[in-house]
Amino acid sequence: MLILIIVVFAVIGFIVNSRLKNKFRKYSKIGLQSGISGAEAAQMMLRDNGINDVQITCVQGKLTDHYNPGNKTVNLSEEVYHGRSAAAVAVAAHECGHAVQHAKAYSMLEFRSTLVPVQSISAKIINFIFIASIFGGLFFFALPYKIVLLVIIACYSVITLFSIVTLPVELDASKRALAWVTERNIVTSDEHKMAKDALKWAAMTYFVAALGSLVMLAYYVLSYIGIDD
Repeated sequence: MLILIIVVFAVIGFIVNSRLKNKFRKYSKIGLQSGISGAEAAQMMLRDNGINDVQITCVQGKLTDHYNPGNKTVNLSEEVYHGRSAAAVAVAAHECGHAVQHAKAYSMLEFRSTLVPVQSISAKIINFIFIASIFGGLFFFALPYKIVLLVIIACYSVITLFSIVTLPVELDASKRALAWVTERNIVTSDEHKMAKDALKWAAMTYFVAALGSLVMLAYYVLSYIGIDD
């Protein structure tokens, strides 16, 4: 059953990611009428929101765009940084949306940030348990199975909470991005549809991750309940 769950969500995740990449590739080929690049849009959005202490950088990779609240940087992939399409501008504005959240102390972003270290430790523990189970299961001989399950449930509870909290953070950033590119006339009505569609599929990746974590948590909780004392 566990293997089936992992395979199903791996396939769903692959499909959603492929769809996102195809959408981005498609929309990246269509130039904006305004001719604005992702980097230029990012600079404008930050300036419009009175943010002067965030740096915009160009990073390698595809769809590696992210905002780092630690050093206050909006990191845009080369396609987004230099791109002059609805997809590029949408992604750049989305990442700046996180910078705006940070500047305005958006509660869900702050809550998510407090969970980062705990989530990281939980993920490492889960990985250790899975690796131990594959290579001989020595970890399981040292502790009762119910204790191991409780550890897994505790870790997946944190991971699931982190995934769920991430959803409103991402959706809010996209909402801010789409509102700004429209108000600033960065995109036309048709371009707005493309930007919205690209961000929708990006959000789907987070939704699948949250759903997958929730299902895994439910599986281990039911496994624990089903153990005979």
